[in-house]
Amino acid sequence: MAIYFVGDIQGCFSELNALLTQVGFSNNSDQLYIAGDLVARGPNSLETLRFIKSLGNNAKVVLGNHDLHLLAVYQGIKKVKKQDLLASLLSASDAPALMQWLIQQPLIQKLPHEETYMSHAGISPQWTPTIALQQAKIAHQHLTSSASTTWLNNMYGEQPSNWLHAEDELEQFRFTINSLTRMRYCNADGSLDFKCKEAPADAPKELTPWFKFKHLSDKTNWVFGHWAALMGQCSAKNLYALDTGCVWGQHMTMIRWHDKKIFTEQSHKS
Repeated sequence: MAIYFVGDIQGCFSELNALLTQVGFSNNSDQLYIAGDLVARGPNSLETLRFIKSLGNNAKVVLGNHDLHLLAVYQGIKKVKKQDLLASLLSASDAPALMQWLIQQPLIQKLPHEETYMSHAGISPQWTPTIALQQAKIAHQHLTSSASTTWLNNMYGEQPSNWLHAEDELEQFRFTINSLTRMRYCNADGSLDFKCKEAPADAPKELTPWFKFKHLSDKTNWVFGHWAALMGQCSAKNLYALDTGCVWGQHMTMIRWHDKKIFTEQSHKS
């Protein structure tokens, strides 16, 4: 059995398929860890969800910000963004089953028997992995509860940006969603910044990429996507950035975990 991690698919199913063919992926024996944002601005979100769902336990998914927004759209909380290509997915006969499957996915995946984690955006500098797992579990329970619509509605917003200021369950939930699915930069105190999306070389000096806070031990691996401007370049040891902008015309990146070999597939956009 081989374990593979792949960055943001964003509905680019053709490129994902080509990558899986390139590595000789077995749907029955290999495992595919997917770092969130399965859907949105690529042409084949419906095919992407159908395929990943069909893998059963051989697919290990975390939710990204685009996945959560899709769930909010499906539940009538938000409208589809102009850039998103979700019409065929939302009108599909199996959309209810796909949405039920999607909302059951966690915010963090951990590899068994090792300190390797995956979330869409990373881990807050104000958290340890233990706290991150605890809060991700609580958020998952909210999202899959009978009050799911209420929680999805209340995930929107940028406050609190500091974990130390999260005074109640709702504020802790919102910080958890923002930290695990939206975070890129932090201020000096570890609080979240929501404005800057550029590569570190182009960012304001007062902001620091979350992964430069050195809040993880050398024995901890963290795999993430979300930040296409990094183009897979992460200066921190044992951290792996996998969003390389396939949906923007760049390429999709996959890593085979046992030997850390990188595989890429150029965007099929003409």
